[in-house]
Amino acid sequence: MALKISEEAAVQMPMKTVASLICMVAIGTWAYFGIIETQNKISTTLELMEKDLIENTDFRIKWPRGQLGSLPADSEQFMMIEDLYKTTDKLNKHIENMALNKVNIEFLRKQMDKVLEDIEKLKDANRDMHYKTNGGTH
Repeated sequence: MALKISEEAAVQMPMKTVASLICMVAIGTWAYFGIIETQNKISTTLELMEKDLIENTDFRIKWPRGQLGSLPADSEQFMMIEDLYKTTDKLNKHIENMALNKVNIEFLRKQMDKVLEDIEKLKDANRDMHYKTNGGTH
């Protein structure tokens, strides 16, 4: 049994069926493009996340090594720390000089005490000589 369809063949369908077919094609087309749109959004999000992941990995590795530079606040802190080191070195040298001065002052004080004792001895000896030469009278 062969099916022969010619240009004159007439097909009769109820309007309800035609409307249903049109609605089904429209819903199918809408659903297809909705799925494609969702797939495009997910694909774009995935590409952005992969890029962020690569940049994050580079940042995570390079930042601690100092290969990405430093923040202005870090640079300022480094300058302040360097200044503190210089100030500390100056203070240490000053303290060392003061310790040397203290040793020198103590040495000189001992020397002065000895000189004062010697002067007193000389004064006493001079008095004794003066009294002996004058016969003990004044």
